[in-house]
Amino acid sequence: STKQHLQNDALTPVELLGYFKQPVAGTRAAARAADYVETTLNLLKEKLQRAVRGDFNVTDLLTPTQLGMVFNASGCDQQDKKINCDAPHHYRTVTGECNNRRNPSLGASNRALVRWLPAEYEDGVSVPRGWTEGKRFSGFPLPLVRKVSNEIVRFPPEQLRLDQQRSRMFMQWGQFVDHDLDFTPQTPARVAFRGKADCDTSCAKQPPCFPIKIPPNDPRIKDTRDCLPFFRSAPACTSGRAIRDQINALTSFLDGSMVYGSEVPLANKLRNQTNQLGLLAVNQNFTDRGKAYMPFNSGQKDPCLIVGKEAKIPCFLAGEFRANEMLELVCMHTLFLREHNRLARGLKRLNPHWNGEKLYQEARKILGAMIQIITYRDYLPLLLGTSFRRLIPRYQGYNESVDPRISNVFTLAFRFGHASIPPTVDRLDQNYKPIRPKIQLRKAFFAVWRIVKEGGIDPFLRSLMANQAKLMTQQQMVVDDLRDRMFEQVERIGFDLPALNMQRSRDHGLPGYNSWRQFCGLSQPSGLKTLAQVLRNRRLAKKFLQLYGTPKNIDIWIGALSEPFVSGGRVGPLMACIIGTQFRKIRDGDR
Repeated sequence: STKQHLQNDALTPVELLGYFKQPVAGTRAAARAADYVETTLNLLKEKLQRAVRGDFNVTDLLTPTQLGMVFNASGCDQQDKKINCDAPHHYRTVTGECNNRRNPSLGASNRALVRWLPAEYEDGVSVPRGWTEGKRFSGFPLPLVRKVSNEIVRFPPEQLRLDQQRSRMFMQWGQFVDHDLDFTPQTPARVAFRGKADCDTSCAKQPPCFPIKIPPNDPRIKDTRDCLPFFRSAPACTSGRAIRDQINALTSFLDGSMVYGSEVPLANKLRNQTNQLGLLAVNQNFTDRGKAYMPFNSGQKDPCLIVGKEAKIPCFLAGEFRANEMLELVCMHTLFLREHNRLARGLKRLNPHWNGEKLYQEARKILGAMIQIITYRDYLPLLLGTSFRRLIPRYQGYNESVDPRISNVFTLAFRFGHASIPPTVDRLDQNYKPIRPKIQLRKAFFAVWRIVKEGGIDPFLRSLMANQAKLMTQQQMVVDDLRDRMFEQVERIGFDLPALNMQRSRDHGLPGYNSWRQFCGLSQPSGLKTLAQVLRNRRLAKKFLQLYGTPKNIDIWIGALSEPFVSGGRVGPLMACIIGTQFRKIRDGDR
């Protein structure tokens, strides 16, 4: 398992990705139960295949009682038990349960992502499109995602352009907020369910492995028999027809859950329970010139220890599992931990009679409001430009009939931010002069030792505020540190984030580009002429059609990312629609 590997010190990129894509605690139980159901149904289907001719949905052949037996045996029935909301809730629950009184699980953690359009799987149930080689969709086979990454996303580093009107904080706030809203964990299994293939090392396609094949003439990986390892996202327990859905391990609400956690055991672990001051626990080993750091995650040996070999600084414990993956993200988490404690101390001065629980909850409530204000007042207008008010009209108050769940497609659309990450992590001194050397992005993953040992969070925060974000353009999409060098810490193979994004949308059964254009009320290009009009770029449109054959098949992330920006914004019309719609729902459907 990953933990055993962590003990042995050699960490490959796939293990690093696995480290924070591993479901924890309650998420793990939910994912495991759904895996059991799916594996059972697949075994049944194989047995029945001999008796039934043609293609069939195995759930149609089982009685409700038989399906119930499968659910009970797997533990899926535990995931669906009735939630009791009788106790008066003056504050949000940690899990997001009981936010919607009519349907208490809406927006709660460890539930299925909602679908705005029906899933599209090869078999209609769970097999991702592109699994069967050569299988055609709308008349064309799907291209290898690594090939799309090579031909459309890749650009020479000297073409890099920075954004004259957006700081790096614009990029960083997006990631911080994303980690408040959604996290889709991978299957807990590291080895194929039925075979012996280990997805980390084997290139065999056996669930849950869905490896990314290497195209001929790859600029980096010469052996086409090699692959980039890929694990399918964990399925969710869904009753009825077992069409595969994915889990959201976090609460859907913009509630500061990346600071406080989305599960009760973690939320308690993050608190300082030694006194009645309502504080979050802080690091006992180090401070940032007297200011607090997050506590260390007293788990097994971890990637942060391996990346910073000599420094011996482990990963931090935050409300969200991925907090350590990027240096600037660690700084944001640290800043908000300090802000919670500052608020709690101020509230204690004003209300000396309050107990620890009340202080914690009131500070949590204020911090959540701050995150909401920054997001809706400052961030979204800069992202959505002139389409902001159309997509997110003025707030009319809580609406119980709005579904606040995060949609499956949003988890991909919101990855537009990968295209605004620059290739270096920079620091500025007190006079806002650069501190040399810049840290290459590829060397910055999990390198939290640099914060503790090299001057704390302020140099990074100054850079976030004063330095420019990378500009996303059709000529320069995602830097090579994310396309070829991600998590190459202790090589087996560096990762390709854009390829992972596209493979992930197939894994999730998300429909193609045109279906989403239609969903958003936009035109659906049919061929070169119309696609070139939408993209305002004939060369790019031609490349897309050489790869995909039809605009219908273009993977949602790359298709939406390629559109020219809406006026005053930093995403195209399709991305703006998906992101704006989601943020409207989590506002209006949040009590």
